[in-house]
Amino acid sequence: QTKTGIALLYNEETGNTYDIRLKLTKEVLTIQKQDVVCVNVGETYPNHRTVVLRRQAVGGLGLSIKGGAEHKVPVVISKIFKDQVADQTGMLFIGDAVLQVNGINVENATHEEVVHLLRGAGDEVTITVQYLREAPSFLKLPLGSPGPSSNQSSRTSSPLFDSGLHLNGNSTNTAPSSPSSPTANEPKYEKRWLDSLSIPLLMARVSNYKAGTDKLRSNSLEILALDGVSTGILQFCTASECMDWLRSISTNINDLTLQNVRIRDYKLFSSFLLQIIHMGWVSEKLLGSESPKLYKFKFLALKSSSVYIFNTPPVSTLDWVRAETIHNLCEVLFKVHKLWITEDCWLQAKLYLGLHQDCELQDNKPFCFSVMAGHGKSHYFSVELGSDLAVWEKSFQRAIFMEVQRTGSKTYICSSQGKILCFTIDFAAGFTCSENVSKNILWKYKFSQLKGSSDDGKTRVKFLFQNPDTKQIEMKELEFADLTAVLHCIHSFIAAKVAAVDPVFIDSQSIARKYMYTS
Repeated sequence: QTKTGIALLYNEETGNTYDIRLKLTKEVLTIQKQDVVCVNVGETYPNHRTVVLRRQAVGGLGLSIKGGAEHKVPVVISKIFKDQVADQTGMLFIGDAVLQVNGINVENATHEEVVHLLRGAGDEVTITVQYLREAPSFLKLPLGSPGPSSNQSSRTSSPLFDSGLHLNGNSTNTAPSSPSSPTANEPKYEKRWLDSLSIPLLMARVSNYKAGTDKLRSNSLEILALDGVSTGILQFCTASECMDWLRSISTNINDLTLQNVRIRDYKLFSSFLLQIIHMGWVSEKLLGSESPKLYKFKFLALKSSSVYIFNTPPVSTLDWVRAETIHNLCEVLFKVHKLWITEDCWLQAKLYLGLHQDCELQDNKPFCFSVMAGHGKSHYFSVELGSDLAVWEKSFQRAIFMEVQRTGSKTYICSSQGKILCFTIDFAAGFTCSENVSKNILWKYKFSQLKGSSDDGKTRVKFLFQNPDTKQIEMKELEFADLTAVLHCIHSFIAAKVAAVDPVFIDSQSIARKYMYTS
C-alpha cells in the first residue's frame, strides 16, 4: 500500500523550506517536487515560457510577485487572479520565476526594479518565466494577515510580500491559477508532481534527532539510504503527523531489512542467514568521549551465539568478520532504561511543555537500553520508537535463551584458597565446581538452591547455596579473571531456565512490552 502526503524540505544552509510531496511504498521513499510540464501529445517545449500579457483597465496584469535579489531569492509569481489576463493565458503559474520583462533580464534584479519594469512596460508586456522547483515556500504563500482586508499599502515595499495592488488595480478576487483551454496549435501546460529523489529503504535509517545529538528536531525527520544519500530534513505541520510518518517509514525499513536478509541468496547461505534473530540501526552514546557529538549511528545484529556491532550494515557474508565489536550472547546483560510516557506525549512534552524525564535516562532520549558485557564494557543505545525498544528487548531474550539451550553449559577457570578450579554452569544440572586437573567434583548445586550472592565488583564473588538435606546456607567463595562475564552468564542461564518452565512470567517482566500495551 502506498502512502502519500505533503511536507516541506528544509535547507540547512539557506534556512529556506520547499514544498514537496512524499510517496512511500514498501521498498522506496520518493520525494517529488512540483514542476510545470507541457502535456500536449507529441509536443516538446523548453522549460522557459514567454508569455504576452495585455494590460486591462481593471485588474492590470492579473498577478502578484514576491522576492528579489536583495534577499537572495528570485522574483516569483505569488498570486494569479482568477479570470484575469495572467490566468487566461494558461501558461503562467504560482511559483514561476520571472526571468525577463520585455527582453530585459531580471534574474538578478531587486523587487522594486521588477515592479518598476512591469508598471512602466506599457499596455503589452512580454515576460519570460521558468517554474522554480525549489522556490522557498514563503514566496508562494501569503505572509502577514490573511485575506483581502489586510493593509496591503503598508507592505508593498517589502519583497517578501505580494506586490499586487499597484500592478493590478484594486481587484481582490484571488484564486489559484485556473488556465483556460489552449487552441489545438498552442502548448498546454500543467503543474505536476515529478519524482526528484528515491531513497531505497533496505537497511536505511530514519531519525527525528539532530545528527549526533539528543536534540529533537521540531516536527522533522531525516532518512538516509544505505549508501549515505539523505532526504534532507523533512518538516511536517504537526508532531502527530511527523510521528505517523516516522512509524510508517520505520515499519517498512524493519520489515524490508529482515525479509531481505532471509530471502537473498537463500539457497547458498540459508543455514547462515537463518541464524539471524534481529538486526537494525541504533544510536550509540559515545561514553567518555570529548567529541561534540554525543551519539553515533551503529548497526546492531543478533546472530547465532553473538551480538555484533557494526559501523555499516553487513551486506555480504564476509562483512560479518569485520564487526567493530562482538560479544558472546551468554555473557551480556540487556537492560531497558525506565520509561513512562508514550511517544506522542514525549514529543509534546519536549517541544511545547519543556518537561524532562525523571527516570533512569542518561540524556533526553526516551527509548534507551544498555548492553553490558565482560570486563566492564558497556554500550548505551537509543532507538526512535517505543515499538523498536520492545522488539529489541524481545529479540535479546530470544537470542540469549536460544544460545543457552544450544550451548548447554559454560565452564570458567577460577581459584579458591590458592587452588585452580573449574566452575561450570549447566542448563540441566545447575552449578558444579571441580578441580582443574583431576576433574574431581568438589561441590554441586541446582539453580533453585542459589539463595543469594555478593561480590567486590572486581574479581571475587560469594555464592549462598541452601543444603538440600540440612536446609542450612553454605557459602562458596570464588575468584574469576572476568567476574562480570560469569555473573552475566549465570543470569542468562537462570533466566532461560525460568523461561523454559514459565514463559508467561518472563513476558510479564518486560518493561518495553508493558509500554506497548499501555500506549
